[in-house]
Amino acid sequence: MNRQVTDRESKTGRTPRWEARADLVILGSGVAGLTAALRARELGLRVLVVTKAGVADGNTRWAQGGVAVVLDGEHDEGDTVAAHAADTVTAGAGLCDPHAVADVVGAGSSAVTALRALGARFDMGATGFSRTREGGHSAFRVIHAGGDATGAEVERTLVAAATGQGVPVLERHVAVDALRTPLGHVAGVTVLDADGVPGVLRAPAVLVATGGLGQLYQATSNPEIATGDGLALALRAGAVLADIEFVQFHPTVLYTPGARGRCPLVTEAVRGEGAVLVDATGARVMRGVHPLGDLAPRDVVSAAITRRMAQAPGGVDDHVFLDATGIDGFATRFPTVHAACAAAGVDPTREPIPVTPAAHFSCGGVVAGTDGRTGVTGLYAAGEVARTGLHGANRLASNSLLEGLVVGRRAAEAVAADLAAGALANPRHGRLPETGGVAVVPRDALQRVMSRYAGIGRDAEGLAVAGSVLDLSAQDSPLWTSEDVEDAALTLLAQALVAAAARRTESRGSHVRTDFPERDDVMWQRSQLIRLSPSGQPVLADPVLEGVA
Repeated sequence: MNRQVTDRESKTGRTPRWEARADLVILGSGVAGLTAALRARELGLRVLVVTKAGVADGNTRWAQGGVAVVLDGEHDEGDTVAAHAADTVTAGAGLCDPHAVADVVGAGSSAVTALRALGARFDMGATGFSRTREGGHSAFRVIHAGGDATGAEVERTLVAAATGQGVPVLERHVAVDALRTPLGHVAGVTVLDADGVPGVLRAPAVLVATGGLGQLYQATSNPEIATGDGLALALRAGAVLADIEFVQFHPTVLYTPGARGRCPLVTEAVRGEGAVLVDATGARVMRGVHPLGDLAPRDVVSAAITRRMAQAPGGVDDHVFLDATGIDGFATRFPTVHAACAAAGVDPTREPIPVTPAAHFSCGGVVAGTDGRTGVTGLYAAGEVARTGLHGANRLASNSLLEGLVVGRRAAEAVAADLAAGALANPRHGRLPETGGVAVVPRDALQRVMSRYAGIGRDAEGLAVAGSVLDLSAQDSPLWTSEDVEDAALTLLAQALVAAAARRTESRGSHVRTDFPERDDVMWQRSQLIRLSPSGQPVLADPVLEGVA
């Protein structure tokens, strides 16, 4: 054992084997990261994109629904940007920042125009864009591509543009920690390649666009790389997280017995086209639950499904059904869903689709503005990893691709402006992070305890159990491999989420406390902040002291 560690240490060590420089290092190759990279190149910046898988392997390509946007001159009669903003705020359950919402939603039409200029092909109807409606929306304003393959088309477009413009991409490298100056400014990152060989990327600006943390749970719609690495890196760099307890569970992923990891998504647009949720007896799940019925916001639908499963009608207690048999041309409109169903032996044109909620989207993240700036000089955040105030306690359907397009572009512009103003650090002053172990809980144990006690329905007793299991199971480990980095990130974020969920003694949006089922606007219409203590533990922070109250 000692010999193995010695060999490994001599191979990877703590001394970087190589070094590179750029004006902007972008972590992540999804919609936010590549949008930022393309805009930064337009502005004349030297850019390097880092992704721990292939350039097209992020979460963006799995997005099925579409882009929520009120297009200039082409929208439902009476629909407006203000109406889209109002729907967003309603879904966010009192925790959206209205200014951030108006800012992002208002930029949607121009963002889509820019994406189409790069070659994106959206589905068109007889009079223009084909639009659908999803949960929480008051109008048909979700544009889509390939029926239910919008994310794949957005990713294809951005990857092709980045390749065509020669944007350098460092694939199969995971970012470990930020380089920081004596003043605490970020000046680059350390990375590991697939073999664990360390390197250093020096840059006055680092944009974290690494996506979410879906792999905290046993069942998720997220790919295997969604392990929250960027969130953990930002925390260790001195950034603050907010709203981390709000993890949106998508109401409908395809249910298969014993499934673990990424489960095929059954897009909300299927319900937008008329499908309804039923239990094993055929009774409507959403009848009488919400005025919008099956198109209620996701937190409402997921909670209703969870309650119905707990009641176990017909002896089925781990899934319900989505009856889409009334949708004409299902295979053409939803080819991705149809293929996933066929692979599972389900014919959605003849029988209801078995579905269950699964971890889908992190509504919280690194506190950042709609320009990507965080409270740490040199550190920027965009996409799911960021908490801009757009989503609040529950994301409105199809607002995520919109946010990535808008904030990714603005983050690049913010970096360019900050560089021009001389506001960023000299990368030569960035210091390598101190070596040493960090807490790691074995992934299987972590996912089991988080799914059991910190999923949709939470209570004080279960959260206390989860916290104890995490503390007792954690062992200090060096970050020598990509898996080490991922497991350390999941451990840190699990601890943060449990702490925030235990403190929030109410139910709001995607945070459902069975022991506190009511929303409490007197005590809890506010965000909770998380930062690291000097010992490296996630702790709840004072919003006033952090300057974000």
